[in-house]
Amino acid sequence: MKVVILAGGFGTRISEESHLKPKPMIGIGDNPILWHIMKYYSSFGFNDFIICCGYKGYVIKEYFADYYLHRSDITFDFTEENKMIIHNNIAEPWKVTVVDTGLNAQTGARIKRVHKYIGDEPFMLTYGDGVSDVDINKLIDFHKKIGKTVTLTAIQPGGKFGVLDIDDTDTIKQFTEKGKEDGGWINGGFMVVEPEIFNYLTDEENLVFERKPLETLAKEGKLGAFKHDGFWQCMDTLRDKMYLERLVANGEAPWVVW
Repeated sequence: MKVVILAGGFGTRISEESHLKPKPMIGIGDNPILWHIMKYYSSFGFNDFIICCGYKGYVIKEYFADYYLHRSDITFDFTEENKMIIHNNIAEPWKVTVVDTGLNAQTGARIKRVHKYIGDEPFMLTYGDGVSDVDINKLIDFHKKIGKTVTLTAIQPGGKFGVLDIDDTDTIKQFTEKGKEDGGWINGGFMVVEPEIFNYLTDEENLVFERKPLETLAKEGKLGAFKHDGFWQCMDTLRDKMYLERLVANGEAPWVVW
């Protein structure tokens, strides 16, 4: 199953670094948060990634173009032979497709524009700025069991997010991306998606996946919620970044399972 990562936004709320690079390339410790997300999926055996780029997408392309060299010890011999010697072989079992989905495209349009790389098969979908210790295998099993078009991971962080109305069968009855801050369940990403979703998407730049497509699925009873009460954290602000970096530095990052 392929993993689609939305990595095209401007990241204006963490502008201290996002004026230089896309938010998914902002580091947690020595590696971008995008790398952390990919390593987490890879720890469950999912190694085929499609990255939806937009703002400064060339930074992501250059990162993977030079990935092998950046993570290896190298001798540059400028004497007679003028050669490069790679001393170790550090590589990931990854296939990474990096797609320019448009500078100003919203999330729905970005997903639509990578349809040809996904194919007509189920796929996983998440955001390039959030980490979690959600059990991916249990998420997929749950998705298959409830038979919805989209199953998202529902979390309860409290505060600034919109809320989900979830009934006793773990079906989302109403999807409201921004609502009252009442500490209810919110969309934490880490989704499993059936190819039927492309019937709800268009190539229109302003199509926000979390609005009309998910709201429509909720009204039709086709949007499921996998409730996760473990760790989840997005990186919206510099304060969020510092918190995640402390967890990594102290060996307390719940998502670091590799």
